[in-house]
Amino acid sequence: MSGFLILGASSDIAAELVRRLHAAGHRTLLAARDVGRLADLAAETDSDVLEFDATDGESVTAAFKAAKEAFGDDFAGAANMVGSFMMKAAHITSDEEWRETIATNLDSAFYCVRAAGKTMRDGGSVVLMGSVAGRIGVHSHEAIAAAKAGVMGLTLSAAATYANRGLQFNCVSPGLTQTKLTARVWQNDAAAEASRDMHALHRLGEPGDVAAAVAFLLDPANSWITGQEIGVDGGMSAVVVKNQKRS
Repeated sequence: MSGFLILGASSDIAAELVRRLHAAGHRTLLAARDVGRLADLAAETDSDVLEFDATDGESVTAAFKAAKEAFGDDFAGAANMVGSFMMKAAHITSDEEWRETIATNLDSAFYCVRAAGKTMRDGGSVVLMGSVAGRIGVHSHEAIAAAKAGVMGLTLSAAATYANRGLQFNCVSPGLTQTKLTARVWQNDAAAEASRDMHALHRLGEPGDVAAAVAFLLDPANSWITGQEIGVDGGMSAVVVKNQKRS
């Protein structure tokens, strides 16, 4: 039975990930800014909770140390599920919005890598979250695209740096996934249909779609995978479909 640290555990995708890990017999330590939002999930999965700030390096390192203390040699991995969603062209994005987007998405990922490098001396798996917007050009996504492209570069460099201790770093990059964070898009019929048309499989993602990929990369059985960026995006970043009408 392995132990996993889930950062940003209050998100919809993180909750599905925790449930999958629990069903597989693993233990989880759930970290979030607002631990009150974790009460039901923690009870459901018999998990401990930890308050932390993803944009504060010392707080992230403390979370990794807490996981190491809780799981000991069974501490097998961590997933940084912290993120944000903003659709704005650069010319109407404020300095505050830019800094918040970078802090939430890129700073948190870097702090996760740094903390893993300090505490996971005997290997393990770390999964970071990218985005389809970091892989291809998507209208009005400049800030989030810059942050997520940075996460992808960070993943590659970290995978090279820590390979000699068996520490894996991989990245999962979703397309539009139906969560509370993105509700204003997919709950709008016109916007949802336009987005489905951008995805080769002509549907929007579900939290479980993304959680399944993260769980796969965390699984100690898949310890020969590192430096990979996996698009869980319905084919949006790789496939051009001539006609989206269902046959």
